[in-house]
Amino acid sequence: MNSNVLRGSAARFLVLSVLAFVALVASLISSSTEARAGERRTDGAAQTSTTLTLRSTRYGVILFDGRGRALYGFTRDRRGGPSQCYGACATAWPVYFGQARAGKGVKQSLIGTTRRRDGRRQVTYNGWPLYYYVRDRSPGQVTCQNVDEFGGLWLVVRPSGQLVR
Repeated sequence: MNSNVLRGSAARFLVLSVLAFVALVASLISSSTEARAGERRTDGAAQTSTTLTLRSTRYGVILFDGRGRALYGFTRDRRGGPSQCYGACATAWPVYFGQARAGKGVKQSLIGTTRRRDGRRQVTYNGWPLYYYVRDRSPGQVTCQNVDEFGGLWLVVRPSGQLVR
């Protein structure tokens, strides 16, 4: 009887060990796949929209990325400081990641980056972290200028680096 109890305990231990190992491997595979997908998204965004451009709009001449998507500043951020937009805010206002260069009329000296909590680099212009608006879908579209969300105003950016109020 004592031998049967030991065999049963050993079998349970073996089964639990195998299950723990399988869970660990699945977790590692999932993390690796998510990291590679994130790298592809970041690389794709940086490669397709790394040039800051200018366009005329009803708000005057403002900044756009290389695909014609409007870029916004957030008044809750402090010029020269880190982003204050995370979680639901960053879902509605996706971050402009990458290393940008100046297109015609854009001042290269005003382009920079700030490090986000996750270590990724967010493009800045005149010290303001830059964002997209999730519902701006067409090139040249500006649908959320001077809107108060997530504790601050969302404003498009002039070539001088000033936010348009």
